[in-house]
Amino acid sequence: MESLMQLLAGFETALTWWNLLYCLIGVTVGMFVGVLPGLGPTTATALLIPVTFGMEPVSAIIMLAGIYYGGMYGGTVTSVLINTPGEAASVITCLDGHPLAKQGRAGVALGVAGIGSFIGGTVSIIGLALIGPVLADFALRFGPPEFFALMVFGLIMVIGLMGKSLVRGLIAAFIGLTLSLVGMDPVSGAVRFTFGEPYLMNGFDLVTIAMGLFGLSEILLGMENLTNSEKPAKVKGLLPRREEWKPTVNSIGRGTVLGFITGLIPGTNSVIPALLSYSLEKKIAKDPSRFGKGAIEGVAGPETANNSYCGAALIPLFTLGIPSSPTIAILLGAFIMHGLTPGPVLFQNNPGFVWAIIASMFIGNFFLLIMNLPLAGMWAKITMVPAKLLYPIILIISVLGAYTVNNSLWDVGVMFVFGIIGYVMKKLDIPMAPIVLTFVLSKLMESSLLQSYKMFHGNLLELFQRPLSGSLLVISLIVLVLSVIAEIRKKKSGFAADIEM
Repeated sequence: MESLMQLLAGFETALTWWNLLYCLIGVTVGMFVGVLPGLGPTTATALLIPVTFGMEPVSAIIMLAGIYYGGMYGGTVTSVLINTPGEAASVITCLDGHPLAKQGRAGVALGVAGIGSFIGGTVSIIGLALIGPVLADFALRFGPPEFFALMVFGLIMVIGLMGKSLVRGLIAAFIGLTLSLVGMDPVSGAVRFTFGEPYLMNGFDLVTIAMGLFGLSEILLGMENLTNSEKPAKVKGLLPRREEWKPTVNSIGRGTVLGFITGLIPGTNSVIPALLSYSLEKKIAKDPSRFGKGAIEGVAGPETANNSYCGAALIPLFTLGIPSSPTIAILLGAFIMHGLTPGPVLFQNNPGFVWAIIASMFIGNFFLLIMNLPLAGMWAKITMVPAKLLYPIILIISVLGAYTVNNSLWDVGVMFVFGIIGYVMKKLDIPMAPIVLTFVLSKLMESSLLQSYKMFHGNLLELFQRPLSGSLLVISLIVLVLSVIAEIRKKKSGFAADIEM
């Protein structure tokens, strides 16, 4: 009952005209970058954080969160209409969404995707409202050992789940770990890896790194191919046939549960629940051969799963202060910049802020449902904007954003350096998400480890003697070993295939 009253108070804040405006701006920008191939919510969130510096914290996070979950909707439109995924999670939607469009049923594909996304997103926000306060109360009992073990688990999941290769994931994680060590030691105050450069005394800025890795690198890649997309298919008839409703509803239900559970696991991203949902729908279908040729469940399940993931992924951030994806890591940076500390005390110290954000997400999902169903054709036409006009605008926004972080040209230079690094990494197929997640988690993990060291008087083996921290560390070790074994088997099977050829 107390949570319901606080949620109603949150709606009172979220329904003010300025917060409604910021919510609408956020979801609109999210749709826009979701529609544009390659950009995605991570890039847009990083680019627009500097714009929020003069805003109230509630309004700023409402807008940035809108970009995050709005991007999931936008990627669907181009996946269905022109077979071009706007962001990574929508790659799965291309498999059956575009074949439906070729059959003249683009409206049906977008309709079930929009309905599924709305249901999955709304249910996950309800889950956030119900589980968040309970988990926050439980997390108040966590000490430094438990937080250290939890962040080790998150790092292992990042390495194990990000990218096609464990070695490449380890390379990216090592880069993020190295970057996190630059600057002043959080406990002793010792200066590390600054090489006498005063600008590095406070370490690297998360927003500047993210803008370079995700924003500038995408511009450099996009400039290699300035051709426009194909003409989008026409949208008509948004609802499935009568006999298709039952499998559609069932796949939406399964996608909601699968996406929500996946969102609770640190180190995952929205591609994983979409892929798992598609695999599940194909496995349990009476006629799996329909998939890839226009199966409606192949659109409804994955689209529901990736939107359900979004709300659930905020639960570790709000209750534990742990980001579960690159976009969430950037949102964490936005929280800190606005003087807020995500974690167990957030619900206690800033209840008005938390519940206003949750309420705004209900409103934002309603906005997105309206924007998706009747206006899908309009969004698809955005892809026809010449890239040679679009990329210079994004570049100008990036430079201005990097400069306003600390009003320093140093940050602009750092952004360009990481933009080139990101470009090279994409060429080498090295995942960049582990860099951002490791950069954030390593700083938190270092503080928890040093505090645990003092608690145990130097005997870190006591970490394994505490039930929760010991269990998490053992699970982390098992996941790492299984990842190594899977990588070795993959290499051996690839080697055997080469010999046969």
